[in-house]
Amino acid sequence: MLQSYLKSILLVCVSILLLTACSETETIEEKTENATAQQINSPSKEETVQEKKGSTFTAEIVKVIDGDTVKIKLPNGNKETVRLLLIDTPETVHPSKAVQPFGPEASQFSKELMPPGSKVEVETGISERDKYGRLLAYFYVDGKMVNKMLLEKGLARVAYVYAPNTKYLDELEAVQKEAQKKAIGIWSIENYVTSKGFNDSVADTKDKKQKEPTVNEQTCENPTIKGNINSKGDKIYHLPSGANYDVTKAEEMFCTEEEAKAAGFRPSQR
Repeated sequence: MLQSYLKSILLVCVSILLLTACSETETIEEKTENATAQQINSPSKEETVQEKKGSTFTAEIVKVIDGDTVKIKLPNGNKETVRLLLIDTPETVHPSKAVQPFGPEASQFSKELMPPGSKVEVETGISERDKYGRLLAYFYVDGKMVNKMLLEKGLARVAYVYAPNTKYLDELEAVQKEAQKKAIGIWSIENYVTSKGFNDSVADTKDKKQKEPTVNEQTCENPTIKGNINSKGDKIYHLPSGANYDVTKAEEMFCTEEEAKAAGFRPSQR
């Protein structure tokens, strides 16, 4: 009798243990399945970071620093300094370089295109920042890429080409070639643009070009108007029909009266 009672108790205990073990096994399997499902459906940390790069958003212009560098206000109110991707404009505010030819023109173009308070679409690069901590991006105004427009005007060169930020490289290089063919802007000065930047040794070439002789000076082989400076320092020009023309010592010769006046000479009274 006692043995039968003990056997009954033992059977009940075994049954309870088996039920508990099965329940725990099912719980572990369910947890494993849920964890696997979450891992499949949720992006990895690397994927989440990657999604944030190359993003596009609208920002407000705070200030154009120079042709290729701009300060903006982000949607969250923070301010960032941005370097336009894949281009380089001549310097205007470099601490150790003089103002370079077409630097002021590039800055002015960017300032007129993006005045303070205006809105601009910003497309960040895959590698978002340069070694100075500046945001790297392409800018768009009215749907047009600012980086591209600076190249079209001959106010920038394609530069700082580093993977993975090469998304629009082929397009921008094609635009640059057209500007080179037209010899506009920075391409109008021979040997000014180099693979390393802008050649400061030809920095005065632009001014020299602006002072080139006029068409009349180039085509006039025998200038006849005499320019003379008298004892009082007055600059006077004499025409061949003038009374003192033959006795006047010419210090400068001109083809036209306009050239003489442009040089600071006035007509003789005789």
